[in-house]
Amino acid sequence: MVYTKCARDLGKSELLTLSGYGRGLATLSPVCGIVGYVGHRSALDVVLDGLRRMEYRGYDSAGVAVLDGDGGLTVERKAGRLANLEARLDEVGRDAFAGTSGMGHTRWATHGAPVDRNSHPHRDGTGKVAVVHNGIIENFIALRTELEGFGVEMASDTDSETAAHLVARAYAEGGTAGDLTESVRAVVRRLEGAFTLVVTHADVPDQVVAARRSSPLVVGVGEGEHFVASDVSAFIEHTRQAVELGQDQVVVITADGYEVTDFHGEPATAKPFTVDWDLSAAEKGGHDYFMLKEIEEQPEALANTLRGHFDGGRIILDEQRLSDQDLRDVDKVIVVACGSAYHSGLIAKYAIEHWTRLPVEVELASEFRYRDPVLDRDTLVVAVSQSGETADTLEAVRHAREQKARVLAVCNTNGAQIPRESDAVLYTHAGPEIGVASTKAFLAQIAANYLVGLALAQARGTKYPDEVAREFRELEAMPDAVARVLGTTEQVRALGRELADSKAVLFLGRHVGYPVALEGALKLKELAYMHAEGFAAGELKHGPIALIEEGLPVVVVMPSPKGRAVLHSKMVSNISEIQARGARTIVIAEEGDETVRPFADHLIEIPAVPTLLQPLISTVPLQVLAAEIARSRGYDVDKPRNLAKSVTVE
Repeated sequence: MVYTKCARDLGKSELLTLSGYGRGLATLSPVCGIVGYVGHRSALDVVLDGLRRMEYRGYDSAGVAVLDGDGGLTVERKAGRLANLEARLDEVGRDAFAGTSGMGHTRWATHGAPVDRNSHPHRDGTGKVAVVHNGIIENFIALRTELEGFGVEMASDTDSETAAHLVARAYAEGGTAGDLTESVRAVVRRLEGAFTLVVTHADVPDQVVAARRSSPLVVGVGEGEHFVASDVSAFIEHTRQAVELGQDQVVVITADGYEVTDFHGEPATAKPFTVDWDLSAAEKGGHDYFMLKEIEEQPEALANTLRGHFDGGRIILDEQRLSDQDLRDVDKVIVVACGSAYHSGLIAKYAIEHWTRLPVEVELASEFRYRDPVLDRDTLVVAVSQSGETADTLEAVRHAREQKARVLAVCNTNGAQIPRESDAVLYTHAGPEIGVASTKAFLAQIAANYLVGLALAQARGTKYPDEVAREFRELEAMPDAVARVLGTTEQVRALGRELADSKAVLFLGRHVGYPVALEGALKLKELAYMHAEGFAAGELKHGPIALIEEGLPVVVVMPSPKGRAVLHSKMVSNISEIQARGARTIVIAEEGDETVRPFADHLIEIPAVPTLLQPLISTVPLQVLAAEIARSRGYDVDKPRNLAKSVTVE
């Protein structure tokens, strides 16, 4: 009981220091890719193909388990990237993995160092049960102590292994003996935390059982085959028909069908949906990196995000469970998000306040619920998350709803948990984003946030219908503007190669250019592992100017000389000051803005667009610049170190 109390009271980053368990804990990127299959194909081929498409979710280690149908369960796992596992499979012989049922896992370490013994799948002592797991089992220390009391010897440092032993014991004895699904249900009812668990048993080769709580899992529905996975990209080659599982649900898949229940065995509903993109969207399409492909896809992602959201002269959301009266009652907007999504919220603040005259706060989701925010029924919380599973943002949504606030989700993933727990949803329809550093999802989030602002302005009457229509038409022109920028990026790539040896880069902006500066700095940190900082240019003299030295690259996002003439003149003064101190100035400015040319060592011109929309195009050169610097430094653009695509544990 002492261990259980400790497991509940300690923060997750502290939890595993007890009793020496969990050395090597990594809490920054706790997300994994899971795929399970039952059907008529080679399970090994299906699983490996799925893991390749989900390796962006984690690449500390990978493993597979295949059932041969004759009581055999073959497992292989290897630390490092998926290529290491495939080399090991070639070494031991892939013929040993003959079977049409199996599962696989690609991991970011959360419990236990990224070494072979901590890689998934994990087995019980008999070798008949195999488990793959995403998330954290918060009470695993108590469970592990219990198992050790029964004489169970642990082979790893992970929390995940406890689930394998617990399922094996439940299957072997008591009221659930001989029933794999009931055994899994009995175990997951005991687990605390957020998890996806997928289980196979050598005695039941025609089944894969999976359970989820606050961690992503979808079912793929094929002909004579079924899949479970963290992401639809794992099975998109075989089917576009999917089913979204709800919270605290268990699914059993066989070749012929699937059955969904809750953790207590009661029948549960699951919502079918059709994936609106195909295999080509999940492949590189001739590009060296997914990120480069996704940068090129941004015009299409923007167009898809906007499409269908203006009908009959009105802004329309995807899942609207808020009435116009609900929106009229709003007296404050709070945007909660993490990382790039947070920067999209900072940009949205300018537009929403301008269009609606409502106060807008933008909060890091990881801080939101811990500071006791002031919320009530008239507060609208806008939760922005590419995956819809971001743990901090999900907990912020739950806290907001407990305080009776209304919640609107902006999300790129159909059926994810955050949209399910929100009062309204706006999907970004950007398609799959495989590169860890967000590009097209970020631009789509900006556009979606603007649609939220226009929907509020429309309902509250702060903009006339013709004004809403005009703003929407200007948004609709942005895909073409982004395409123009993408057609002129060779200059930026050449500059990236020149800057590859720099030790640091600073980014400056004003108004909506300030969040763009923050995003540009984040991209460089993520991809090139360089020191990079974004500043509001007006703060330059309040400290940051001390960083300026000879040759230091400084990227400046210039406001329009027409739309923000006062800020433009002030920015010219800022550039002059830093150039006089030896900085190497890289200026992003409107086409035809000749006033900045004398102060720009490198001038990057972008189309002239309305001020509030400029981030949709000024961000693009910064994405290209960061990617090219990273490539020139020899780094993997798609898989930056220590990072994964979605953080599903706090």
